[in-house]
Amino acid sequence: MKVVIIGAGIGGLVAALRLAHAGLDVTVIEQAVHPGGKMRRVPVGGTAVDAGPTVFTMRWVFEEIFAECGADLAAYVRLEPAGILARHAWGPDEQLDLHADSEASEAAIATFAGARERDGYRRFRTRAAEVYATLERPFIRGERPSPIDLTRQAGLSGLGDLWRIQPFTTLWSALGDYFADPRLRQLFGRYATYCGSSPFAAPATLMLVAHVESQGVWHVGGGLSRLAAVVADLAADRGTRFRYETSVRSIAVQGGRVVGVDLDDGERLAADAVVCNADVAALADGLLGREAARAADAVPAGDRSLSAVTLCLQARTSGFPLARHTVFFSGDYAAEFARIRAGHLPDDPTVYVCAQDRSDRAAPSDRPERLLCLVNAPARPIGPSEIETCVTTMRRRLGASGLTLAETAEPVTTGPADFAWLFPGTAGALYGRASHGWMASFKRPGARTRIPGLYLAGGSIHPGPGVPMAAQSGRIAADSLLRDRTGARASIRGWIATATSGGTSTP
Repeated sequence: MKVVIIGAGIGGLVAALRLAHAGLDVTVIEQAVHPGGKMRRVPVGGTAVDAGPTVFTMRWVFEEIFAECGADLAAYVRLEPAGILARHAWGPDEQLDLHADSEASEAAIATFAGARERDGYRRFRTRAAEVYATLERPFIRGERPSPIDLTRQAGLSGLGDLWRIQPFTTLWSALGDYFADPRLRQLFGRYATYCGSSPFAAPATLMLVAHVESQGVWHVGGGLSRLAAVVADLAADRGTRFRYETSVRSIAVQGGRVVGVDLDDGERLAADAVVCNADVAALADGLLGREAARAADAVPAGDRSLSAVTLCLQARTSGFPLARHTVFFSGDYAAEFARIRAGHLPDDPTVYVCAQDRSDRAAPSDRPERLLCLVNAPARPIGPSEIETCVTTMRRRLGASGLTLAETAEPVTTGPADFAWLFPGTAGALYGRASHGWMASFKRPGARTRIPGLYLAGGSIHPGPGVPMAAQSGRIAADSLLRDRTGARASIRGWIATATSGGTSTP
């Protein structure tokens, strides 16, 4: 069976690995030079800086994927557990670290905001674990469920659990049940941005991110772009062919089902099945052909997730003790997201900084280090002057906490328009559809489509954005394809077995 996979993002890579390991003939088409999709690197001053995802959680997803293909994740990727999950700053004298050790986090919160907030954190952590436990099996691990499916799977005994995860309450509102200190609501509300959403519109179910991080954050040797390269190499070892710097003009559909893909140069690659690892908006907007467009619903502009403005640089740092992951919060979170919702860059943005050469045990002494700085932005074209202003406000926010950057090379700035060019159809939205409202997650398409032989994978597909979830989508797509292939064979065998001597067939 021949399978073509469009896109070498982590969802497409995982699908390729699993399908090739199952013995299928797999070809991956990727327009970029390297695998990884958003897990990419950019050159800055003679070195490479990871310019995409930087936080690695849910290690079990990749351990299972590797094990299912006869490999051991630890043998391929160097993982170092993070003792400090993240450092948070509101100024030079307002800092709070969250730790892998929950008791250390409790003590830090008590010192920072008092015993009452520490107790609220304990209750919040318990509730976040309950939310995760309720959703892991039916939603994170399973194929795309409808609300009715989710209720049916929970059963009568589980209906109370579904109600307690507060699907109809916003995350920001729910956090008020645990924290009186607005800084802590800001800290834990930021988890909504992990899937490109606003804490003022995202459901309280996203508090499960706090539980995910509490179960472990790891530093990946070589960065997350290295993880993507390892999965690609493993897929190649299993027989997958990769064609880089190659673009797909359309998905070929004949007789109502997929028959291959047509490349920009006119070549057709015949295929029995296609896994599309592009953003679902590109498919729905007809960028992969008019026939294939009916496989997905369009994503309205108002439903798009956040974009970003990022700054990749090499610099000597001073004045603030950076951790591997540091967040510098704005003075008014509500105003920041109101500006973004109105289509503007925030005047005072929250800035995330990944210091990629740091760990709990090591930090650069007096040499330049690789930094990724990121602020949230609306998914719309933003001109150079606005980007320049945004970089200025970004630096101002870092300076307010005392951080000084002495750059040693020309930085690389990426804005929504650049992301829209890198990832066609997205308009710059980095996470597909925003998780706003309780129904948003159910609007993400599943692996199977209306067109037989066409499957979907990636962060805009169920179960959602983020490296482990996008990988899980590729896993689900591959499993769906393999099950459908087995089912088709069984149907053919049954049809042959019941053929009558008169030449009429009855299944």
